[in-house]
Amino acid sequence: MIYTIQTDELTVRINDKGAELWSIKTPDGTEYLWQGDPKYWPDRAPNLFPQVGLCTDGCYELDGKRYPMDIHGFIKDTVLHVEDAAPDRITFWCEDTADTLRVYPFRFRYELRYRLSGSKLHICIRVENREDKEMHFSVGGHPGFNVPLEQGLSYGDYCLQFPAGATARRVACTPGPCQMADGIADYPLPDGKIPLSHALFADRVIILQDMPHTVTLCAARGKKQVTVDFPDMKYLGLWKWVGTDAPYLCIEPWSGLPARAGVVEDYGKHPDFIHLAPHAAYENNWSIYIQ
Repeated sequence: MIYTIQTDELTVRINDKGAELWSIKTPDGTEYLWQGDPKYWPDRAPNLFPQVGLCTDGCYELDGKRYPMDIHGFIKDTVLHVEDAAPDRITFWCEDTADTLRVYPFRFRYELRYRLSGSKLHICIRVENREDKEMHFSVGGHPGFNVPLEQGLSYGDYCLQFPAGATARRVACTPGPCQMADGIADYPLPDGKIPLSHALFADRVIILQDMPHTVTLCAARGKKQVTVDFPDMKYLGLWKWVGTDAPYLCIEPWSGLPARAGVVEDYGKHPDFIHLAPHAAYENNWSIYIQ
């Protein structure tokens, strides 16, 4: 089922499957969110839990046992319940089930809270550990945005603009299906910018760390832009379907990374995972600002 929240400046639609953003529109009819053309990528904005990216061999280890785990976890395929629905806000939630316990042996509650204020969409990820033991997970967002956003502009007219003087480092990953490789290197941001081109994503995703936690998708000749703020996320993934002329860009704030190539990761020992104490709760807030 698709739910709608809105203000005078913005209308946002959300699918209860995965609590996935379905549409972000301004009153002039401009659609900012990628609409899932299967020619390039059928999704729009999956939510990632308890895994970001791929697991090696499609599995992970915990307490000496291996469990299967799909790319980006299982929330994206789960129909969530709804509560606290109002014209400008809504909360989606789910809890552990017999099916989740087979692949993820923790009792939990997961929430996605969406709230609009003017032209800004606030997103809160909340995870509650209902176990008497530590719980291990990553979270993230994966929204795709249309590029270009205006007629008369092309993909190459756009850039990602970080604050002036920004620096960043790029985390090495494998081509194609992304897994982590050895190495972190400085990533140039001349004038705080990453100019967009289809060639930029010829063979792999761009994963950044040690960068400012705000970035704007914009064009010098354009008026419409999107700013993503992610103060609680360590990493930023930038992706579109590699090796194509796909007319979108995913701006993906992540708390952790995909598995290392050739390594079946131990969730309990993973340095980038959130290790949540028994009966504690975790919150991560980020936002999308439409201009």
